[in-house]
Amino acid sequence: MEVPKFLLLLLFAATFAQSQERLQGMPSLRKGNSLKVEEETNVLVSPDGTFSSGFYKVGANASCYSIWFTNSANKTIVWMANRDKPVSKRGSKLTLHGSGNLVLTFDRCTWYTRNLVLRNQAKRVIWQSFDSPTDTLLPTQPLTKNTTLVSMRSQGTYLSGFYNFKFDDNNVLFLIYNGPQLSSVYWPRIIPSVFESGRNPYNSSRVAILDVAGQFISSDNMQFNASDYGVGPKRRLTVDYDGILRLYSLHESTGLWKLSWLPDSVDACRVQGLCGEYGICTYKPQPTCTCPSGFSLNDPSDWSKGCSPPFNLTQLTQDTSKLDFLELPYTDYYGYDMATYTRGISFEACRNSCLMHSSCLGFGYALDGIGECYPKSLLLNGYRFRMLRASSM
Repeated sequence: MEVPKFLLLLLFAATFAQSQERLQGMPSLRKGNSLKVEEETNVLVSPDGTFSSGFYKVGANASCYSIWFTNSANKTIVWMANRDKPVSKRGSKLTLHGSGNLVLTFDRCTWYTRNLVLRNQAKRVIWQSFDSPTDTLLPTQPLTKNTTLVSMRSQGTYLSGFYNFKFDDNNVLFLIYNGPQLSSVYWPRIIPSVFESGRNPYNSSRVAILDVAGQFISSDNMQFNASDYGVGPKRRLTVDYDGILRLYSLHESTGLWKLSWLPDSVDACRVQGLCGEYGICTYKPQPTCTCPSGFSLNDPSDWSKGCSPPFNLTQLTQDTSKLDFLELPYTDYYGYDMATYTRGISFEACRNSCLMHSSCLGFGYALDGIGECYPKSLLLNGYRFRMLRASSM
């Protein structure tokens, strides 16, 4: 496979005098030279001008060495070297040492590549950012069994988040919530079989790629085309901070991104971990996290940390006479059903069943004439159903 021109941005040994004359920024970084965080215009630019790299501000006094689309509004980041260990905006620098190592320093070494000869004299690629993606896959960049797309923590926060897009051990591409305490797949849905989702787990090559025309093809039969399919627009496939995989196309004249694909079977409020423990996702009209009545938000800046009850549940479970339930109509907490799931029982019997188990935090009851009881050991993935309204003609 031909190496895209973008990779040459990171080969630093190449010379692009013509590009230097017509574009801002440097075409290469030579041995012994550095990029300094204080010099914001001191950046590297790819030969065709599509990508730039340099220090990107992620906080009041914090920066990360990054690669972004040159002509995108607000510098859309496609890769970061030190997303979880930002450096200070003073005194930090990126240096290409004589040994071939690229080193990012602020008082101490923060990030480096081992024996970096990104392109040797035979013009062979030795190391490339394509092999270590962050949250974005670019055209011709392969996603393999050894690579994972990891979302941002939240909008505008570039720390590693909790949503992953990767091949699992069954050779199938999944979106996975990989939280501090729990991990679970939320797309494709587990209840339908892999085959019903059109996937094939028997190809162990585990490789997927987005081509320059906007077609995504994977070894597990996952396949889709951009809505603006065809060679021309610059594109990126990103696991966004909300856990949804989206394909974007760049509008060159405005620098803005247009959504050109997203999974049609992903409900934004069904993304696991989105609202944290006890939290409930509601459409208002966009997906919004709320707490049950009387509960309080743990961290206003991070909904994934969930809500807290106004009492100590552990102490109350020792005396069930002090316990009662808060009714949440048209609401479900997906998953974490206890083994005591029962059909054909009354509401009162379901309630009493939960009270009898100290590990039961609540229960769902389906009022459909059958009497289905779903005791829950954890109240996660809260979701309020959207109600259909009848209208007159």
